[in-house]
Amino acid sequence: MGEKKTLIDVQHLKMYFPIRDKGLKKSYSMLKAVDDVSFNIAEGETFGLVGESGCGKTTVGRTILKLYKATAGTVYYDGKDITAMGDKEYFPYHKEMQMIFQDPMTSLDPRQTVTEIIGNPLMIHNVVANKTERDEKVQELLAMVGLKKDHANRYPHEFSGGQRQRIGIARALGLQPKFIVCDEPISALDVSIQAQVVNIMEDLQNELGLTYLFISHDLSMIRHISHRVGVMYLGHLVEVADVEELYNNMHHPYTQSLMSANPIADPIAARRSKRIILEGDVPSPLNPPSGCPFRTRCRYATEHCAEEMPQLVETELRHFVACHNML
Repeated sequence: MGEKKTLIDVQHLKMYFPIRDKGLKKSYSMLKAVDDVSFNIAEGETFGLVGESGCGKTTVGRTILKLYKATAGTVYYDGKDITAMGDKEYFPYHKEMQMIFQDPMTSLDPRQTVTEIIGNPLMIHNVVANKTERDEKVQELLAMVGLKKDHANRYPHEFSGGQRQRIGIARALGLQPKFIVCDEPISALDVSIQAQVVNIMEDLQNELGLTYLFISHDLSMIRHISHRVGVMYLGHLVEVADVEELYNNMHHPYTQSLMSANPIADPIAARRSKRIILEGDVPSPLNPPSGCPFRTRCRYATEHCAEEMPQLVETELRHFVACHNML
């Protein structure tokens, strides 16, 4: 069996935001939220994106979907360059690429019923011909995510957090997308509900052949749901590998520190594990360090690290690392 076809191909993606300098009306600094990120996702695959808060994970997802206009770089969807498309040309791709947001309370319109929240996109994209078809389709989508028919006429505030996220999933599924960006979809939920929502997403992926970009800081959940994982630090990808390869054979010192902070359920193994504590704070993306972005906190840093940015290099089969000293 050959390799699966690439659905999403991100090449040298950059997303900079202009920030006005204090006291100077016409002076701006550039916040480098995403700085030269490249990866691809195969059809039916879940690519996990992990890193500390503020590292640029969410910005990557939003830029892929053109919620932000990329500063530089290219995103190919099914071989087509969507970054160069205007709004009118890109409109049909809204059906193909959807997003599940982090906080279901703020991503669902409180003034709309569930039928309107899920059904209005169906009408806009002509997936259904009339309101009767819309209502039938909404009830079908609610059943797919484990909700009841009578939920269709309620408002978001009448639901629990887990139910609201199911509504968000149903809305994303309505246009029959191939690719979904999952932006920390379980972080706002109770731990007891998180597994239920993830199981629904896995079942839907198997049933519908969906492709996911799963963004999270939950290392255990990333390991559970992902096929491959990318580790981000200060707007850069520092390591990419198949999930078990990454968790069992991590190369980059940032990945090693990140994984050492992950809680271990086995108390004996937890006592044996050694926590790698990083010194200093994460540098500001407004003023990142020269060369390697991690060098100011890295125990292996040399003068070379300050002079040159390391590139992602394949050190083992399908295992890529951006580090001068780990190669």
